[in-house]
Amino acid sequence: MPEITIIPLGAGQDVGRSCILVSINGRNVMFDCGMHMGYSDERRFPAFSQINGGGNLTKYLDCVIISHFHLDHCGALPHMTEQIGYDGPIYMTYPSKSIVPVLLVIPVDLHQVINVNGDLTIQPFYAGHVLGAAMFLIKTGGQSILYTGDFNMTPDRHLGAATVLPGLKPDVLITETTYASTIRDSKRARERDFLRKVHEVVKNGGKVLIPVFALGRAQELCILLESYWDRLDLNIPVFFSPGLAEKANQYYRLFIGWTNENIKETFAERNMFDFKHIKPFDLRTADSPGPMVCFMGDSL
Repeated sequence: MPEITIIPLGAGQDVGRSCILVSINGRNVMFDCGMHMGYSDERRFPAFSQINGGGNLTKYLDCVIISHFHLDHCGALPHMTEQIGYDGPIYMTYPSKSIVPVLLVIPVDLHQVINVNGDLTIQPFYAGHVLGAAMFLIKTGGQSILYTGDFNMTPDRHLGAATVLPGLKPDVLITETTYASTIRDSKRARERDFLRKVHEVVKNGGKVLIPVFALGRAQELCILLESYWDRLDLNIPVFFSPGLAEKANQYYRLFIGWTNENIKETFAERNMFDFKHIKPFDLRTADSPGPMVCFMGDSL
């Protein structure tokens, strides 16, 4: 059996700049091309110089595969394409392509088998985590590798759980393990603790600031807080930063098929992201007396 070589160009011993180079059956594939947000120098990028002795990446790589749109998995793409000069194929799902501003991207559908070069094929599977996240299976020369990227095996309020084909047995599994050794309370317990703390602060007249990414975790927490406010019939104002709802509605309406069954079933009658209690934030309300809750995305 031909040798399979795996070289972490980033995220091998730290969190951030995920980038894995795989050589299999004479083919060279890069999984993810992330940026490390903790550095401002060359350390923020993957170790591109380790590829082909620093030679031409386009000639060396058969393709680049991006698992999802978070910067630690795709943030170095502009550097790789504009500064280093890679102009070969880059694959990601349709939702990821709509969010990642890179012109060379080739979008793919879930379970679609793409022939990249010769007998090299790639196939994406649903990963949960964020809208458009995918695990990718590559096959060539009778061998296969499954790369998970970030994934979630537990469905949440707007996304389903990660899934692959039943009986799938890749030769190599490259999996995300950031929290593999972390023992945490159950999701229900964490949500209950979150709601309890928020309610406690606003009940005492305080203000709660919740920093979130504009797309992803924000929607999960907004749906959670919306249902809690509904259940307790609370009239304490809840705000989100400008653009948060607009971004969410734009992408979730366009890619409703990537959400969980509950969102899909109710979307025709009611958009779950048109919140009754959560309203756009106005700077004039920042100094208003009394309690409030604010979701702040990357626009502020």
